[in-house]
Amino acid sequence: MNTKEILQVALDLAGISETPADSGILVEGESIKRLYMGVDVDTAELLLARQLGVDAVLTHHPAGGTTRIDFHKVMESQIDHMVKAGVPINKAQKALRDKMGEIERRDHAGNYDRVVSAARLLRMPLVGIHRPADILSEQLIQVHLDQKLGKNPKARLKQLVEALSELPEFQAAQTKPAIRVGSEEDYTGKIWVAMAGGTNGGSKVIKAYFEAGIGTLVVMHMPEDVIKEVREQGIGNIVVAGHMASDSVGLNILAKAYAERGIEVIRGSGIVTPGAR
Repeated sequence: MNTKEILQVALDLAGISETPADSGILVEGESIKRLYMGVDVDTAELLLARQLGVDAVLTHHPAGGTTRIDFHKVMESQIDHMVKAGVPINKAQKALRDKMGEIERRDHAGNYDRVVSAARLLRMPLVGIHRPADILSEQLIQVHLDQKLGKNPKARLKQLVEALSELPEFQAAQTKPAIRVGSEEDYTGKIWVAMAGGTNGGSKVIKAYFEAGIGTLVVMHMPEDVIKEVREQGIGNIVVAGHMASDSVGLNILAKAYAERGIEVIRGSGIVTPGAR
């Protein structure tokens, strides 16, 4: 396989036709038979990959180039996800606007070529796949929770956490699902998994979900200031599933797909691999 084919497999599995802003080929490569995959890739991981004798590296979190500079653009996809949950489209757009601006300003100031230049110097092909893997995680987790809890609004938060914990990645992870807003005996109401929009949209986005009828949001992670604001809103619940485990759900689906196509996949840099020691 080559880097274009590796990216295309991810797009096809996620059901999207265009490469999102947070994903892409950073250094092209051909004849890839051994692939290193990681949640975060820096120069150290590139050197490790060279030491391991792999032909290419796949990073989940954007490592640089346009996947970092344009990262904020992929957040627009949250609007569609909010609309599916019942949020009016104009309200979704306005709720998201401040956070998108904050992320754009953050990444504009960053060193966008540091890791990519290291990959070029090492002649190590490098592919970034963020949103496609997150879509796979989001979809699998939503289906799992719907099946386990039967879309029962009187399910308790402790039951939601138990259901999440049945998934192999969450069983194997050292960081377990946690209730960040709400308590174990609180009703879940309508459960909505929001994991594939680049990063958290902030407290205004969460409030928009709750006002549209969502009772519990399941997310990968959430900063402390947003948790505090959501608690003060006093409307709904937040369950943080766990960042590494949540990312690993989608990445393991990709790893399996590459293995089925004859690629030897080496997982590292935070990927939770069920059964591994």
